[in-house]
Amino acid sequence: MSELRIFYKDNEKIKISKSLDILQRIEKKDIIWIDLLDVKEEVETELEQFLKIYIQEDEEMEEIEMSSRYMQTDDSIVVNSNFLKDTFEICPVNFIIKQGVLVTVRDDELGTFNETVKKMFVNTRNFPTGFHVFVALMETRVEYDADLIEDTTDLITNLSTDINKASDHVDEDILIQIKDLQEKVTIIRQNVMDKQRVISNVLKCDFFPKDLQARLTMIIKDINSLFEYTRFGFDRLDYLQDTFLGLVNIEQNKIIKIFTIVNIVFLPPTLIASMYGMNFDFMPELHWQLGYPFAIGLMIVFTLFIMLIFKLKKWL
Repeated sequence: MSELRIFYKDNEKIKISKSLDILQRIEKKDIIWIDLLDVKEEVETELEQFLKIYIQEDEEMEEIEMSSRYMQTDDSIVVNSNFLKDTFEICPVNFIIKQGVLVTVRDDELGTFNETVKKMFVNTRNFPTGFHVFVALMETRVEYDADLIEDTTDLITNLSTDINKASDHVDEDILIQIKDLQEKVTIIRQNVMDKQRVISNVLKCDFFPKDLQARLTMIIKDINSLFEYTRFGFDRLDYLQDTFLGLVNIEQNKIIKIFTIVNIVFLPPTLIASMYGMNFDFMPELHWQLGYPFAIGLMIVFTLFIMLIFKLKKWL
């Protein structure tokens, strides 16, 4: 879905317009935030000319080099950051802040942006410039990351319960679930690390409002706490993986134990049958009338004797 939203000040109130025509009727200093959601190239070109900025292409936004993640000029900041969707897909977002005006460029719908818009209209005085909107977006994003970690933690807890219930019969689907959760925790950790690098660089900007630096520092602290949660998630998943593999080994040992007992139990009867199956000329029991019952009885006696030994040793 393509959408253009321009947030601007009008008599101490924040208003929103979805048309570029509003730029001709308001002053540039009243513009707070311009949000571009998968808009046409013509719209981007017009904004570039109006604000004297450069809007990056998708390939540039997805660059992982630090020089592409954060750039600063005399009067502007350019930040590229990855935002996670609920499906754990990555959506690159380009932030441009010039002379107090924030421009965001993205291709996907993100709950972080919608939540920030709600905050803007509830507390309009807290969003006088694009700098304040940028900080609010980062705060909201970190909150969303915390929710993702909490949801993932719940999934890990449920998986642990499933493993306990399935201790008598382990399933390979459990190992696949552990692998999927490990990948999700890894994606969350990379996403959180991306925010940490962005905020750390923004803190070094000499023209970023001083009154917002305390909030940026608090975001860094929140991010550090999220790192601890992701590390805890990794530890729990490693423990569950070890537990699962241990249960697999126990189940395999039980199967091997059964085969071993069966082999040992049938070893004496097999030995007796093979002895009396030899074709020697002189075998005293060969023409004995009770030879067959004697051989069968001997097999049963040896079998019961071995099983009695297993019982006394508590191997059965």
